[in-house]
Amino acid sequence: MNITRRNLLAGASALALPALPMGSAFAQKAEFTLKYGNNLPVAHPMNMRAAEMAAKINAESKGRIAFEVYPNNQLGNDTDMLSQTRSGALDFFTLSPLILGTLVPAAQISGVGFAFKDYSQVWAAMDGDLGAHVRKQIEGSSSLFAFEKIWDNGYRQITTGTKPVNQPEDLKGMKIRIPPSPFWVSMFKAFEAAPATINFAEVYSSLQTKVVDAQENPLAIIATAKLNEVQKYCSITNHMWDGFWFMGNKKSFERLPADLQAIVTRNVNAAGLKQRDDVRQLNDNLLAELKGKGMVINTTNADLFRAKLRTANFYADWHKKFGAEAWAVLEKYTGKLA
Repeated sequence: MNITRRNLLAGASALALPALPMGSAFAQKAEFTLKYGNNLPVAHPMNMRAAEMAAKINAESKGRIAFEVYPNNQLGNDTDMLSQTRSGALDFFTLSPLILGTLVPAAQISGVGFAFKDYSQVWAAMDGDLGAHVRKQIEGSSSLFAFEKIWDNGYRQITTGTKPVNQPEDLKGMKIRIPPSPFWVSMFKAFEAAPATINFAEVYSSLQTKVVDAQENPLAIIATAKLNEVQKYCSITNHMWDGFWFMGNKKSFERLPADLQAIVTRNVNAAGLKQRDDVRQLNDNLLAELKGKGMVINTTNADLFRAKLRTANFYADWHKKFGAEAWAVLEKYTGKLA
């Protein structure tokens, strides 16, 4: 499957029916209606694979399940949907580990700034001991659980409307939008920036009205949310890897018979693996596309930013917060950080 923004948008046109959730064909006759919400545009690989996944779950269950997908903040922002999933009003929700960290602090460890040097380190960690550690913490400290295969959001990049970011000093005093997470606040304050926590649904308007000058997100989100329309510069910092835990409400999932649990689990994990490839392919194509739309692209040296985080005690502070055991699991894959 050759993933480009163009064919994603073409495919998404069939999914973007207003007020109709994806995958609702079986809803009236199904024994179980399962609702899944997320905050991303229908053109994002997550929603393309989620629609495919929902159709497979509905078909393999022979109509016993009606799996419905609600993209693009249809059910509220991240905070709203997290609350709904915890209460059982929403069955499934995908969320960044870093935002989940407001509820399960240990979940943030996969987003330590400038930790993973490449995807080989990311998937070894998240499909291995680090992912297992985080899933155990999620299940032990909340009404939620996470499926085994984390979905990809990509390495995060910084866009600005005023100037490129070439070195840590360029962030000093910069008003930058970040998601609502103490972890992001901590990192950008270490760079002496002025971070502002704003939910994703309000990012475009906040940039357009100059409430903030900058934001940071993976390329796939920068493109599908059309942030190039309100930002001039895109600096390839790869400052954090970010993913999406596909989470469910424990009680909601446990009411399914074992055979239906198996169908859902198998298809969620399979879709996550396909979505990882989609994001990689899309990101490979997006730099040229964003350049063609007028964005100024620059690359950066991660060592400069990592050194700044060390001198600001960012790594040492988070080592203490996560604890020696969890930090050792992280460094098993990343090498020494602090």
